[in-house]
Amino acid sequence: MKDRLGMEIEDIQGKSIAEKAGLLPGDVLMTINDYPVRDVIDVMFDSEEPELKIVVRRNKEKININIDNVSCQACDRHALLGIVPAPFKIRTCRNNCAFCFVSQLPKGLRKPLYIKDEDYRMSFLYGNYITMTNLSDDDRKRIVEQRLSPLYISVHCTDREIRNRLLGNPKAGDILKEIKFLADNKIMMHSQIVLCPGYNDGRILQKTMNDLYRFYPYVMSIAVVPVGLTSHRRKAMKPVEKEDAVKAIEMINKIQSRFKRKHGEHIVYAADEMYIKAGMDFPSLKDYDEMPQVENGVGMVALFMHQAKKVKIQPKTEIKEQKTIGKRFITFTGTSFFQYLQRFIERVKKSGVEIEVVEVENNFFGKSVTVTGLLTGRDVMKTLSSYVKKNDVLLIPDVVMREGDEVFLDDVSRHDVEDVLGVKAKIIESTPRGLLDAMLSDV
Repeated sequence: MKDRLGMEIEDIQGKSIAEKAGLLPGDVLMTINDYPVRDVIDVMFDSEEPELKIVVRRNKEKININIDNVSCQACDRHALLGIVPAPFKIRTCRNNCAFCFVSQLPKGLRKPLYIKDEDYRMSFLYGNYITMTNLSDDDRKRIVEQRLSPLYISVHCTDREIRNRLLGNPKAGDILKEIKFLADNKIMMHSQIVLCPGYNDGRILQKTMNDLYRFYPYVMSIAVVPVGLTSHRRKAMKPVEKEDAVKAIEMINKIQSRFKRKHGEHIVYAADEMYIKAGMDFPSLKDYDEMPQVENGVGMVALFMHQAKKVKIQPKTEIKEQKTIGKRFITFTGTSFFQYLQRFIERVKKSGVEIEVVEVENNFFGKSVTVTGLLTGRDVMKTLSSYVKKNDVLLIPDVVMREGDEVFLDDVSRHDVEDVLGVKAKIIESTPRGLLDAMLSDV
């Protein structure tokens, strides 16, 4: 699949190089220094030269613009000259994965949630995981030429027959050949194994981890995460039970020990949800090394607990002096994180702040979905309706909101929550410090 030439400009930042040069929203950026522009990645790579010759299409007219990229010392080069690009068309997935979370979504959600992303550009830009089943030779060439690294690869299994069965794609290529190509060209990778009992567990899991390890250091990390299943799934799939999680973690621990002795880092990590399912203690924060897959739910709990120990809570007397009489704070979390957040909340309460944390079950996706980030506004409001009182302040963790917005997965907004529950609601950073700062700024 070839990328269309030209990148539309959605907006121009004020006082930027682009604004001074006369670029306008709606312009289509065609070339930079005679290099064709396909998308924002080309702009990132081609706009670093000191002198830029840009061709844009404005309506039906082509306009030449010269930019002195050196004279603007105040400009952040990573801000793309002040250009805000229009979103490019995302390449979608050709697979029919047995465990695909998108396929398990109920009807009635926002349209973007149903997009099955399989785009190497999104992997490079945002850390989205790809199976590499739709790459063309031109794509591979571009990845190498522009050094699009690191990429995030959904491996799941290195046995081609089993992997193709998991992907629901009998024509999927050999993932080890794809990884070897990237490694040979010094492209760094983070990899993921979604553990599906009966498919890629046991000796298959061990073989997959060992196969990926062969490409270290280019395969920088390996995350093992339990398959996520909603109550809306149409395909039969066995969930990860306690015994499955325990066996997987024990296997990972043995491999980690070997990797640590040889390389000084663990390389392979179990997701937080795996430890919760196993009923096992989390490793210490240092055992996650540089936390390469924290955004994938690997080490988030350990990081929170570490931050909670380090954060300084004001003395009870100081809190009472600031506190507004009759004010109470309410926050909430999913079932898997409840016990860990509750420990911190109990510490906070001892300082004199009146705060409660409420455990919210996920009725929308099913009670087996326990992470906070997949809670819907409807479930939150239904659960909290029997807890909140007049003058309460509701602290909403930002992980439940669409990035950069104030809307839950089911399009319920912060204002909707305030109207229905009759309380003030604030979106807070999902960290111990974020929680404390939100409370103290409101008293």
